[in-house]
Amino acid sequence: MIGRLRGQLVGREGTHVIVDCGGVGYEVVCSGHTLGALPPLDELVTLLVFTHAQENKVALYGFLTEAERRLFDHLITVKNVGPSTAIGILSGGADPRGIAELIAREDTAGLTRIKGVGKKTAEMLVVELREKCELLLLSWTASGEPRPVGLPAAARKAPVRHPMLDEVLAALVGMGWKPAQAEAAVADLAVSPEITLETLLRQALRAMPR
Repeated sequence: MIGRLRGQLVGREGTHVIVDCGGVGYEVVCSGHTLGALPPLDELVTLLVFTHAQENKVALYGFLTEAERRLFDHLITVKNVGPSTAIGILSGGADPRGIAELIAREDTAGLTRIKGVGKKTAEMLVVELREKCELLLLSWTASGEPRPVGLPAAARKAPVRHPMLDEVLAALVGMGWKPAQAEAAVADLAVSPEITLETLLRQALRAMPR
């Protein structure tokens, strides 16, 4: 299975690009998000690749960022969402983070505004991926990069509290909510010995304004 390609970008047509690796040209399907960030033809490019092997063909799907690849991997686990549909969903949203936020917030109306996503599919995405997308967002910065160790200024100025609540606050601010809104949601959370960070984040998200 091919997991990564690094080579010269020698062609692109529609959603397909060709990457020349040592004289072999690999045809790769990309989302609109990745296509818009590709370098000019004849320059080097590195793509993270998902290999979809079927009885009569093998298709490669490429991604420039780890964030998009991880979200794609989650999308294709949903019933009736294959690789082509997942690429369409990734192409229809502003960016992977924006799509993950729609799912985490249970915003089925926002999901149905993505071309090719009907009400039933939107509901399935929320039911099956809400918690997974919450965890993705917890681990990403606003740009979709892995979250660095440390908290935003707003969190550092907050009163001393349980470290897990600081982590939840930082995640909410990173997801786009105002610090004051995040502070209000975190203030209502109770930390028990058995509670997890993921549970606290879910509780906070339910309290956030929609």
